[in-house]
Amino acid sequence: MRRYQAVLLDVDGTLVDSNVAHAHAWVEAFAERGVEIDAERVLRLIGMGGDRVIELVTGRHDKRLADRRSKLFRERWLRHVKPLLGARELLLQLRREGYQYVLASAAQADELEAVLAQTGLADLCELRTSSSEVAASKPDPASIEAALRWVDVDRSRVVMLGDTPYDLQATRAASVDLIAFTSGGWSYDALAGAVAIYAHPAALVAAWARSPLASRATADLSSPGH
Repeated sequence: MRRYQAVLLDVDGTLVDSNVAHAHAWVEAFAERGVEIDAERVLRLIGMGGDRVIELVTGRHDKRLADRRSKLFRERWLRHVKPLLGARELLLQLRREGYQYVLASAAQADELEAVLAQTGLADLCELRTSSSEVAASKPDPASIEAALRWVDVDRSRVVMLGDTPYDLQATRAASVDLIAFTSGGWSYDALAGAVAIYAHPAALVAAWARSPLASRATADLSSPGH
């Protein structure tokens, strides 16, 4: 018996090392509009939907700015994006363990496809949802609700893997647990409330037998005193 039967996965900062690249693309897009913003400030916003980033920085909606940012990302920054340590191994482990798993990304569909192709993870990510499919972006739980339609278990048996406080907010709103990674640049304190926190996918794989994703029998045998 195990605690969860299905896993939802964020992508940026969770499976791929892309948050800094996204931040640079935002800085360049804003600069073209005459808006000067520090990359560190933008980095704190990565993980929520692009529409929300624009509204927080400029106070208005601007789809053309969002489209320009996406173009800059793919033309100038996508080549720098790599899979995080252990990302492929984590997906393979989920598959070996018989988990249902679905990507639940804040990215647009075409950008998500490009990132998966660049990082060599596309073949292990057949089930995907993106911000293109939902009316509201993270930290709204809409992307999680969309991903939940792909799994046939109660949400109490579903956990998400994410890397930002926005993932934590979205999972709470959807009544789904979160396992967090600090690989997106957020601290343990910022991710407090997750059922477990690891440095990156490889750390979760290494600690699998003691993690919330292990079967209870395995976890008991691996706990102190056994």
